[in-house]
Amino acid sequence: MQRSVRSGSGSIPEGKYAKLLMFEDSDEFSEREKAALTYTSAIIWDDTIADDALWERLHAQFTDPELVELGFFVALTLGQQRWIKTLGIGHNEVLPGTQGGLSPNTTGE
Repeated sequence: MQRSVRSGSGSIPEGKYAKLLMFEDSDEFSEREKAALTYTSAIIWDDTIADDALWERLHAQFTDPELVELGFFVALTLGQQRWIKTLGIGHNEVLPGTQGGLSPNTTGE
């Protein structure tokens, strides 16, 4: 799983990573985090889960400007990662010594 610079710093507990794919059933995530992760799943994987119930859940946790910012960030990050993969760039291949590129397990090698 690819991690951000922030997550690599240890500011996010390791236990959260172990339970990320099963976030809905985990007590490691707050209701706000679970709503954000479900929204992310709707953007990335399955837009059919963006139903009235999800929007109600999201509006209980986020303002409209926060939802726009979160959605934009998810879309930008996904697009960036797809573009990097399309170019065939592996982890640290563009700017060695930085966090640029894909993590080794997502390059298809």
